Amino acid sequence: MRIRKSVTFDAAHYLPDALPGGPKDHRYKRIHGHSFTLTITIDGEPDGETGWVQDFEEVTAALGTVRAQLDHHFLNEIEGLAVPTLENICQWVADALTPRLPGLTEVEIARPSNGESCLLAI
Repeated sequence: MRIRKSVTFDAAHYLPDALPGGPKDHRYKRIHGHSFTLTITIDGEPDGETGWVQDFEEVTAALGTVRAQLDHHFLNEIEGLAVPTLENICQWVADALTPRLPGLTEVEIARPSNGESCLLAI
């Protein structure tokens, strides 16, 4: 069985090497912000007593910790996110959550206003 949980956050960043060798004034090299949606997927068998794959309170608490580190922050200043691409944010979130959520199988970071996302299968 598979459960999912999503949270949103807003953050600023820039991509210092967005286009290596490209124009120095590329818009990704300037500080800008996005509204992000973070969705995680946990796979597992429902517990025989509770019927849960995992208690959503535990999932919400783990996601809340990560959200607090990202929401309304400058991503480039967060350790491990010097180049905060969608791909790097996915990996950073997976690294942060895997110890707390052992059934974690997917991390997705989306920028809905741009129609862009990255899905990391773990």
